[in-house]
Amino acid sequence: MNLVILTPDKEMFHGKVTSVNVPAIGGRFEVLNGHAPIVAALGEGDVRFQIEKGEKRTINIQQGFIEVLRDEVSLLVSGVKEK
Repeated sequence: MNLVILTPDKEMFHGKVTSVNVPAIGGRFEVLNGHAPIVAALGEGDVRFQIEKGEKRTINIQQGFIEVLRDEVSLLVSGVKEK
C-alpha cells in the first residue's frame, strides 16, 4: 500500500509500506493492506511504519489525521520529529 505523511511545511514520506501503526485519539491501531476505509484523529505519539523492503521507521507527532482509502494511507500531521 502507499503511505504519504504530510506536514504544513513539507512531505515527510511518500512510498510503499507493509504496515502503519498510529496513535489515534481512542487508542493505537495498525493499518495493513486491505484495511477498511477510515478517517480518524491522531494524538501525540509515535507513528511507526515498515517499508516494503523491511526497514522500520518511526516519526513522533503532536497531532493530526489519518485517512485510509483503497490501500492509500494519508497522514496530515503537525509537530513532527523523525527518530
